Amino acid sequence: MDRLSAAENVADLSKIDAQAPSVARLFLDRVAVTPNSEAFRFPDDGGWTSVTWQQVGDRVRLIAAGLIALGIAPEDRVALASSTRYEWVLVDFSVLCAGAATTTLYPTTNARDVAFIVANSGSRVVVAEDQNQVDKLLEHRAELPDVEKVVIVDGDGDGDFVITLAELEILGEQLLANSPDAVEERVEGIRPEHLASIIYTSGTTGRPKGVLLPHRAWTYTAAAIDALGILRADDLNFLWLPLAHAFGKVMLALPLIIGFPTAIDGRVDKIVDNLAVLRPTFMAAAPRIFEKAHARIQGMIADEGGIKKRIFDWALGVGVKASQAREAGRKPSPLLSMQRAVADRLVFSTIRERFGGRLRFFVSAAAPLNHDLAQWFDAVGIIVLEGYGLTETAAASFINRPNAYRFGTVGLPFPGSEVKIAADGEVLLRSPSVMTGYHDLPEASAEALDPDGWLHTGDIGTIDDDGFLRITDRKKDLFKTSQGKYVAPSATAAAFKAICPYVSEMIVYGEERPYCVALVSLDSEAISDWAAKNGMENLSFAEIARHDSTRELIGGYIDTLNEQLNRWEQIKRFALLDRELSVAAGDLTPSLKAKRNVIVKNFADAITDLYA
Repeated sequence: MDRLSAAENVADLSKIDAQAPSVARLFLDRVAVTPNSEAFRFPDDGGWTSVTWQQVGDRVRLIAAGLIALGIAPEDRVALASSTRYEWVLVDFSVLCAGAATTTLYPTTNARDVAFIVANSGSRVVVAEDQNQVDKLLEHRAELPDVEKVVIVDGDGDGDFVITLAELEILGEQLLANSPDAVEERVEGIRPEHLASIIYTSGTTGRPKGVLLPHRAWTYTAAAIDALGILRADDLNFLWLPLAHAFGKVMLALPLIIGFPTAIDGRVDKIVDNLAVLRPTFMAAAPRIFEKAHARIQGMIADEGGIKKRIFDWALGVGVKASQAREAGRKPSPLLSMQRAVADRLVFSTIRERFGGRLRFFVSAAAPLNHDLAQWFDAVGIIVLEGYGLTETAAASFINRPNAYRFGTVGLPFPGSEVKIAADGEVLLRSPSVMTGYHDLPEASAEALDPDGWLHTGDIGTIDDDGFLRITDRKKDLFKTSQGKYVAPSATAAAFKAICPYVSEMIVYGEERPYCVALVSLDSEAISDWAAKNGMENLSFAEIARHDSTRELIGGYIDTLNEQLNRWEQIKRFALLDRELSVAAGDLTPSLKAKRNVIVKNFADAITDLYA
């Protein structure tokens, strides 16, 4: 990862200048240019089914026409409540090709919030994955006067309010019989500033806000990434990310420009298995996925013990030295290069095979990736390119490059985007990807977007001499102890998760307090394996968390963490939570970020006890 030269930072700006007026136009153009190329691959009856761009285009045309037949007009909203699956892709592209805008809904969203988002967005049609999602709407039907029809993907209609996806396609077929150019005419009428998506923020604090993203936000982001030249038409993307999240949704715009196929399966518990089967060349994920993979491999090596562990430790030491040399802009010495080749043959190649063996790189975003964790992956020959963006910027604004990356940074800005650091350290962005505002929230919009077009991100960061951005914490998460010292809790948590293989999350607390404490959530799989090997195989998760041996285990890792911290940042006391934090329980966002305020509120008694 040599220091970035001027030549390496030159992007093909013509690709940005020539971006299409809409995502819908990109889609139709992709179908026309490569109709017989593989577009998507998805699980089906225990195997994988592949579809071409022409096959996708044929179904999208029918569904889009069906929406038009239901009366959907340009920039009307169609809500989509589903897990990540092939049908999500079909419906989203269809909504856009009908000239409408997609309101995204996580399948885990509770009925009350579903009703709020659907009503607040003014969605007229809701596409629901199954009866469970339909029931949420029916529970609050009186609060949804704008909803005229619900389309169910898996399940049966009721002949009136609820119709099936197949019935919607029949409506489209009937419309196209009389108006064969109906979809193309809608696409021709879409301009870059027309609304494409309303994505509601995860709501880590307060009621979710609807982020208004026009077509130009997605087309620019895709064109900017294409201009970097880091992705190719012969790549294979494995997409498991929630498509209701901007990070997942931008992964649907990229293949429209570049043309690579995408394997799509939203089952998180199948990620590792799918990597081995699909053998993708790149995959995007939140840091939690890399933390779990790292912990699992480290745990397996520790279980092996003996000569295998000694060989692994030696190989990793060699890999880290080589990585550190590259990080400093030096070439590894001939001896180190030879040792690295031996380490690769003995150890690292086997690890890479667990990820399919063809990975060119991972992409990490949505939360901070610890420096040491990134270096561990680099040491074994897997590059993790950390990036940065917000829902308000169509997911992506910065990324490290395969030929120039800095651990602990989120890389360089996309070509065509501007960044500056405010006097208080806040990162400000100005870019074609920036939202037009928050839906029906003029005051919040004015607070986030200043008159000169700068988006106030709410993140604190610094820019080094070569332009690499480092995010240090959320502006609202920074706290000051009673001794007047500032603490960045997410940085401490990221450091701890990199050294402790048994933790899933750490919430650091200490605002207006004399010292810092922490709530520690254990990883159920990792801690259960450890417990089984230490005579606690019959204990429940809660009993393991309360066991003295577990506390001693985690306490040792916290002691190691404290050695890396300033005195005022050190964790003086901690509590082990008797359940794992999860999306289902409302502790985490669907993109696996901890809802700090929610967790602090829910475990307020535990925090009080730590200061008793």
